[in-house]
Amino acid sequence: MILAIDVKYYDKEATAKAIGVLFNWLDKEPSKIIVKEVHNIHEYISGQFYKRELPCILEILKAAINIDDIDTVIVDGHVYISNEMDYGLGAHLWSSLNGRIPVIGVAKRTFKTNMNTVAKLYRGESKTPLYVSSIGMDLKEAVKRIQQMHGSYRLPTILKEVDRITKEKI
Repeated sequence: MILAIDVKYYDKEATAKAIGVLFNWLDKEPSKIIVKEVHNIHEYISGQFYKRELPCILEILKAAINIDDIDTVIVDGHVYISNEMDYGLGAHLWSSLNGRIPVIGVAKRTFKTNMNTVAKLYRGESKTPLYVSSIGMDLKEAVKRIQQMHGSYRLPTILKEVDRITKEKI
């Protein structure tokens, strides 16, 4: 199974809504949706976003699944934040999982500082790429997997669904 995760923050409340969906690579719909409200989250610190988001992701992993059933985790974000491979959210997650599960980052934007650690992926007829990065899996394989996911638009159907659910009110 694949686990795709996203998080929405409610700044005034120090609360976040973490969403995880389980699916297989070619699925059109998730087989399971996990919603977890997380309280007392860290404030955003530039360059240290993982300190805010990683605890939310770990709550999804604890709450809903047997970690041994997960083959890959997809995060909305980057694996590395620099060309020197400084860890971003995806790499910090991979490290917290002791490198047991590959992590793919799928981002809508990139940084000028990490252009050598991402691959541009154009899906459907979109002229705007997704930026894919990975750890624990070859980058070419990660791009191939995201390319093959269901949907004819820039964002694969499952990832679009995660984004939609994340934006819903708790």
